[in-house]
Amino acid sequence: MAVGRLYIDGTFQDAASGRAAPVHEKATGAQIGTYALGGSADVDRAVAAARAAQPAWAALSAPERAGYLRGLAEHLQGRYEELVELSIRETGGVRAKAEDEVTTSIRQLLISSVQATENAGDILPPYKAGKLSLSRAVPLGVIGVITPWNYPMNLAMRMVAPGLAFGNTIVLKPAELTPLVGGHVLAEAAEAVGLPAGVFNVVTGDGPEAGWALADHRGLDLLDFTGSREVGLAIAASAATDLRAIRLELGGDNAFIVLEDADVELAASHAMIASLEFQGQTCISSSRHIVVREVADLYLEAVTRRVEALRLGDPMSPDTDLGPLISEGQRNRLHERIVAPSIAKGARLVTGGTYDGLFYRPTVLADVTTDMPAFTEEIFGPVIPVTVVDSEDEAVELANRHPMMMDSVFTADLMRGMDVAERLRAGEVHVNDAHARHGAENQMPGFTRRQWIGVQRTPLTLPDWASDPAGRR
Repeated sequence: MAVGRLYIDGTFQDAASGRAAPVHEKATGAQIGTYALGGSADVDRAVAAARAAQPAWAALSAPERAGYLRGLAEHLQGRYEELVELSIRETGGVRAKAEDEVTTSIRQLLISSVQATENAGDILPPYKAGKLSLSRAVPLGVIGVITPWNYPMNLAMRMVAPGLAFGNTIVLKPAELTPLVGGHVLAEAAEAVGLPAGVFNVVTGDGPEAGWALADHRGLDLLDFTGSREVGLAIAASAATDLRAIRLELGGDNAFIVLEDADVELAASHAMIASLEFQGQTCISSSRHIVVREVADLYLEAVTRRVEALRLGDPMSPDTDLGPLISEGQRNRLHERIVAPSIAKGARLVTGGTYDGLFYRPTVLADVTTDMPAFTEEIFGPVIPVTVVDSEDEAVELANRHPMMMDSVFTADLMRGMDVAERLRAGEVHVNDAHARHGAENQMPGFTRRQWIGVQRTPLTLPDWASDPAGRR
């Protein structure tokens, strides 16, 4: 039983409210810990501690800060198996997902520790003869970080590690559904390595109390929020009133396009990753499968065959392909706002569409039209909705109707695939691939829209549950 407490100014402490809430294992419902219910008073203390600590932290040499980051990485590595198991229990993801999250978090710390010592600035072309122009990297100050529940450690570390490396101090508010692996264990690591008091602070609590108090705090130099589009819009509206600096990574209604010349079996295999990895509960999951009519029936058969072979169950078991959803609220949203209404409007249920507790059976919907929730909404669950189009141009037009983060395009012609990728308004597009691990750590925001295009040139080794299941049977 992990007893989570706030971590402020270098000490673990109770919330000002004196209240705490349980943390449950998603597969069994068993209580595995507690987290403190922090609020605005706790956030104020954490921000004040971070503000007081920031000048001395920034004044340390880059090698000194890098040493602390390497220490954090070593601490997490030493607890690797424990943290993987905690991630499985707290998020409901299978072992491969948990291992990826913990490993990526450690790697982010090591990358940031190196970056901190590599470059402190640039020499710029002088604007006038006889002048010398220099630019140097300086810390922003105090950064507030609000993270989601799907990859709680990894998405926290993406901002925490580079933020600390370059002299900033941090106040982290993890998601209330995953406060242990997303916050408490990181605070334990900070204490273990002797990170100076106030440099890294963790305030757990619910969104309306602790979350909004941090999101709306005037003492931050930057707020970094990863989460839903609705909350992101509210944060942006609040920040606009006095031009506070924010960075938002929000959800997207991502497209998975299959053209008429595609390798259908390859596309169907990647669809398992694109839409069903971690039960489809990621901002980069494919929510809309847009398939050209000539191959629609073949694609639907290939996807259904794979989906029906998946094993749903306890993520602690090595035989499990998909685990539970994160919460009843998430399950109800998926079923009552997306799947059931889409079927009522004429979508055809090919397989799935039922649940047992938090275990939602992987689902395939056919005949999905553009006015159905299965097309208009970000799915965030183990559902593959298939929409049939008549041409490449129609596929691109439908895809671009909605905000997107990561798309996929399948075609036998790689140049055609790259051409389609350039026409899609997504930040990242994969050709004959999905969710590629391309080392996206430390891709900090810039001032232009940058699109990453990945082309799968050689056969990709997929996990057993994503490949053709015939051999496993």
